[in-house]
Formats: sequence, structure tokens, C-alpha cells
Amino acid sequence: MSTDVVVLTPAELDLWSDQRLLSVEEALSLWINPDAPAGLGQAMRYAVLDGGKRLRPMLVLAAREAVANGVKDDVLDAAALRAACAVELIHAYSLVHDDMPCMDNDVLRRGKPTVHVQFGEAQALLAGDALQALAFELLTPENQSPSSSGVLANIPDGVQARLCRLLAKAAGFNGMAGGQAIDLASVGLALDEHQLREMHHLKTGALLEASVMMGAACGHTTDHAWECLRRFGRAIGLAFQVVDDILDVTADSVTLGKTAGKDAANDKPTYVSLMGLHRAQEYAEQLLAEALKALRDSGLASAYTLAALAQRVVNRKT
Repeated sequence: MSTDVVVLTPAELDLWSDQRLLSVEEALSLWINPDAPAGLGQAMRYAVLDGGKRLRPMLVLAAREAVANGVKDDVLDAAALRAACAVELIHAYSLVHDDMPCMDNDVLRRGKPTVHVQFGEAQALLAGDALQALAFELLTPENQSPSSSGVLANIPDGVQARLCRLLAKAAGFNGMAGGQAIDLASVGLALDEHQLREMHHLKTGALLEASVMMGAACGHTTDHAWECLRRFGRAIGLAFQVVDDILDVTADSVTLGKTAGKDAANDKPTYVSLMGLHRAQEYAEQLLAEALKALRDSGLASAYTLAALAQRVVNRKT
């Protein structure tokens, strides 16, 4: 596919990801306190550490680098690391709650028993609540609070507020929680394409879009580039869900690390059930093209990592 957008090779993306993942994992391990009362810390760490693609943190850091364009700023880099961890905590809390018997009632996540299976329903509920609260605590450090790398994170109040608003909106009724409510109410219903797109934009896409925008908020950019990044985030957020729907019917549970085929078993509307497998695959490629066009339109010379991440989202097998 010709995109006119510079894209990292798979090997280059692997090297970039390995370096950033190390920082994210170290920070998450540092900031999720194992000594939280009555075993709560262990449940929180179980939910977050040692598993997951970390796509959302990678989008935050790649967007930060795109708008920084090679200019180093320790304070904004520290803000981006905190934002990367915060968005992963929100994602993890949502998975803990979604897997519970009152929601999807799933027993496998990231290749291991779900949190409520391992720790009980009450502890799982509290772990999710605590992870959500911790996300916003990370975004609002006290002045001169050291980051995981030892850099003083004297993040400007305006940046903190903007990050909190982006994350809160993506996680709340205008985003992930609202999408989950629609999902639960749509079991057994025949949604049209517009309704399905809106549900998935909220349930899955909003947090992925917010990841891109939180990275962009840790820097300085034009209004035009900001809107192009928003277009990119919206397209790749929906593409992720389309591919998820495809993998639910084409991959097995061992490969996915979660229960395969559960959407069909639960009579949930998906892109595959609506469009068929071939058209769903074509739609994922169309969304990738839209995402790459948005990056091209942005004029950001350092958006190549975002482009590579977009390709990996659509071409992934798990």
C-alpha cells in the first residue's frame, strides 16, 4: 500500500517498542504499590503487570515524539510517561470489570485466570476501582515528585488538567463506560453499521484516540496537526475493534490469550456478523488508509512510529 508516510520497519518498531516498554513496565511496577491493604495491591499488580500489548502506552509515547520532533524536554517526557501508565491503568481496570460475572463472565485474560477468578469478585471490583483512581493520581503529581527515571516531574498545572480531562472523557459515559452500556443493551439485537460504529467508537476507540491525544498534549502543536492526530486516533481506534472482531472468529484461545468465539456465543453484534469476514477485513484496511492519510495531512515529520503502530494494529494476529 502506497501511503507517502515514512513508516518504521518491523525490526525498527520492535527496537523502539522494547525500549519504551521497559520504561513503562518499570514505572507501572514502581507506582502500583504491592503493600495496598488486605492484599489489594497484589490483585492490582496481577491485573496490570506481566501481560498485555501495551498498545495504548505506546500510542501516547509515539504521539509525544511526533509532536516533539526530536526536541528533548524532560518535564514533558515525564508527563508523557505518566500519561502512558495512566491510560494503561484505565484499560486494565476496564478489563477487570468487564470480565466479571455481572458483565462478560470471562475466566481467561492475557493467558491467565481473570482477576475475579484468582482473587474473588469483591477483590476484583475493588482492584478495578483502585486502578481507576491511581490513573488520575499519576496524572497529578505533587510538585517536584520524581518520575520512575529520577527526573523531577514538575508538570505544569495546565498540562495535568488537560491530560485528566482527555482521560476522564474517554473513560466515562461519553466513552468507554457508555460504549459498554450500549454493548450490554445490544445483546441479541441486529444493529446497523452506524449503530455498531458508534458503540465501538465509545467502548474501544475512545480510549485509543485519547491515548494519541494525551501524547500530543505533552507537547506543542498547531490546531491543524491536533485535528489530524484526532482523525488518526479515531480511525485506528475503530480499526482495532474491527480486527478484534475478526480475530474472535479466526484465532483460538491460546493464541488470543482470552476466550475465542465468545462474541458469537453471547449473540453480540460484531463487524463480522454484520459484514461478513471478507468485508470486515477490507474495512480494517480502509481504516488503516484513513489513519495514514491523517498522518500525512498533519505535516508532522516525526509521525513514522505512529504509522508503524497503525500497521501493526491492523496486521496483528493476536
